[in-house]
Amino acid sequence: MKRNVLAGLSAALFVSSAFAALKEGDAAPAFTARASLAGKAFDFSLKESLKNGPVVVYFYPSAFTGGCNLQAHTFAVNQEKFAAAGATIVGVSLDNIARLNDFSADPEYCAGKIAVASDADGRIAKAYDLAVRAAVAGRKDTRGADIDHDSTERTTFVVTRDGKVAATVGGLTPVANVERALEVVQKLAATAR
Repeated sequence: MKRNVLAGLSAALFVSSAFAALKEGDAAPAFTARASLAGKAFDFSLKESLKNGPVVVYFYPSAFTGGCNLQAHTFAVNQEKFAAAGATIVGVSLDNIARLNDFSADPEYCAGKIAVASDADGRIAKAYDLAVRAAVAGRKDTRGADIDHDSTERTTFVVTRDGKVAATVGGLTPVANVERALEVVQKLAATAR
């Protein structure tokens, strides 16, 4: 009995931390950040991007790591479907802009199709109520390079033109995360017609 109670408490703590992020209907904090698209750095502005339609803001732990590689690739492969629904995609991680220039241009991952923004100090992740975890010494990426930056949890926000969170997608596999975000933007597009 005691073991079941402890297991239940542990599960509740896990769920509450996983759902600490902004919720549907919350105002999405506007941000600007140095970003990269197809290996070229530029200044990304959420406020400016929202003028063109909804923005999918997806937070991920680190470029060039297994799940993040898969998620970026899945967003890139589906980029035209997001665009057809009027949505822009931007990934956000605590990677520096040099790593993101490489990641955004890599044909296996972002493939020059999706922008990725640098949140090196974690302020954007914190504004979205996401946990920031300290770097783990000795951790390497899929290229064998050190991962010397903090990371955040994998959570995606679909933000509508009026700056509100239409959906918060977390706790899913990288591919399911992208699929759910696509469902949301397609539903938004259908209701806007």
